[in-house]
Amino acid sequence: MMLRPLLIISLLFSLAACGRNETPAGPQLVVYSSRIEQLIKPIFDQFSADTGVQIRYVTDSAGPLLARLRAEGQNSPADVLVTVDVGNLWQAAELGLLAEQGSPLLEKNIPVSLRDPQSRWVGLSIRARSIVYSTERVAPAELSSYEQLADASWSGRLCLRTAKKVYNQSLVATMISANGAERTEQVLRGWVDNLAVPPFSSDNKVIEAIAAGQCDVGIVNTYYLARMKADNPALPVALFWANQQGDEPLNRGVHVNISGAGVTAASKQPALARQLLEWLSEADAQQAFAQLNQEFPVNPDTPPSTLLKHWGPFKADQLPVVEAGRLQAEAIRMMDRAGYR
Repeated sequence: MMLRPLLIISLLFSLAACGRNETPAGPQLVVYSSRIEQLIKPIFDQFSADTGVQIRYVTDSAGPLLARLRAEGQNSPADVLVTVDVGNLWQAAELGLLAEQGSPLLEKNIPVSLRDPQSRWVGLSIRARSIVYSTERVAPAELSSYEQLADASWSGRLCLRTAKKVYNQSLVATMISANGAERTEQVLRGWVDNLAVPPFSSDNKVIEAIAAGQCDVGIVNTYYLARMKADNPALPVALFWANQQGDEPLNRGVHVNISGAGVTAASKQPALARQLLEWLSEADAQQAFAQLNQEFPVNPDTPPSTLLKHWGPFKADQLPVVEAGRLQAEAIRMMDRAGYR
């Protein structure tokens, strides 16, 4: 009769031991990330190997993650928000979801134009958005700037991604800053007039349409072309660095955006969260970003991937990326008025 209680006690101890084994030993950070798992897991795994700090992450698109942080408030388990496009980071900061985190190391590793003036977020990688063209039907000498794609010579020859994508909203926001609202709206209307087909859902589809002969030119983030070129070097689509020459403001440089991160206002361990951001700004992590997604490092001491080096240097727009966030709402309204959807 005594065996049954002893068996129950034994089982309870076994279950407790199993529970302990499933709980990570040592410190742990919770990261909300809109970056896909295959791009961030190798980097987080390396951080854990280097520091002993475990990373538990939740992945979703930026909108739902921001909504989740707002709903959770100070009870949120998240320590760090990682997302793409400065517009999302700017919005998170304006909503009070990110905390100020002054760091001499981050200031050293990341140029001032690629971080928040109030130290609430920093860039982790640079995403250049430039012009791509058919090598069979377009000569590079025909190209110059984003604005020039509104000329009548490109009628029926232009492909674009939808205006609903934040990448295009940020590009237009920087054009408003450089050109003013009236000129930018004229350009948008010219783009719409020159479309060969309705806007696509992705940059990949823009590149595929150019290769298939549906259109001759488009605007994409360079890493999409880099990945497609890695799979198919014979792809008849090439990159053109926009806004490198001509009169102001058309020589302002290639539009650049960022993926980035900030420490959440709800974090109960902000110093440890800041340590993750600092580690991500150093050479090893920066090189991983460059190789995994063919993005450009934010740390100027880290070289780009071999494939990106092949495209040669370019002049980037020096406008602080925070301006893309500040003017994004105006850009969305303008795109809608111009019929760019």
